[in-house]
Amino acid sequence: MAVQIFGVRKSRDTRAALRFFAERRIPTHFVDFTVRPASPGELRRFVQRFGVTALVDSNTKRYRDLGLGASHRSDAWWLSYLATEPLILRMPLVRHDTRLTVGLDTKTWISWADEH
Repeated sequence: MAVQIFGVRKSRDTRAALRFFAERRIPTHFVDFTVRPASPGELRRFVQRFGVTALVDSNTKRYRDLGLGASHRSDAWWLSYLATEPLILRMPLVRHDTRLTVGLDTKTWISWADEH
């Protein structure tokens, strides 16, 4: 079993996800959005499964600083925008095979670990 974690190191939830899998000795591949921005293709998987609303964290300082509160944009616009502004994503984005989670979802991660 191996998981891919997308996020930024300064995100508390991303660090918790990394710690969760490390404690269970589950190999991870971490993609730090501050080093390598998310591609629209990577984000598209999550958008197709959860929708744009689930990926956008409207409580972040960056979201407020950008004045996105009254934004009514298309999913395509959000998809390309999220690739350039990863700090407004709800983190971490975690992928195991074809399974995906958004945010801190230890219940699902435990079920993945129990399978292996």
